[in-house]
Formats: sequence, structure tokens, C-alpha cells
Amino acid sequence: MDAAAPDALDRSLSRLAAAVGLLERAAERRMRHDEARANAEEEFALMQDDRSRLAVDLDAALDRARALEAANAEAEERLARATATIAKVIDRIHPATD
Repeated sequence: MDAAAPDALDRSLSRLAAAVGLLERAAERRMRHDEARANAEEEFALMQDDRSRLAVDLDAALDRARALEAANAEAEERLARATATIAKVIDRIHPATD
């Protein structure tokens, strides 16, 4: 066996250990990246669910606002008719003297 052979073997083993170390670090980074991506996708899904719920809530609130506006308009008309009727009754009871 050549005297340089143990040195070459040591250098090869060192390079192999360094390559394995790099591979392990790359695998760890990839695993963290995949976990972060999964968390981001989960957050996105939760935000989509919130958005859908808020859209339903907004539609319900808009429907309620429209119904309240219609009820308000009807009440306003009824009050106007009642006011006119009361004014007629008062005029009959106490006719205006010109």
C-alpha cells in the first residue's frame, strides 16, 4: 500500500463528511420550508373561510338594512297619512275662521 493512500482516504472521508453535513443542513432547511409553507397554506385557508363568513354576514347585514329602510319608508308614509287625518279631524272640530 502506498504511503499517500491513507492521506487520500482521510481527505476523501473528510470531503464525504462535509458533503453529508451539507446534505443534512439542506434537508433541515427544506423541512423548515415545507413546514412554513404548510402553515402559510393553513393560514390562507383560514383567511378564505373568514372571508366567506364575512361575505355572508355582510349580505345579511345589507338585507337587514334594506328591510329597515323599507320599514322606515312605510312608517313615514303611515305617519304622514295619520297626521293628515288628525289635521282633518281637528279642522272639523275647530274649523279655521278666516
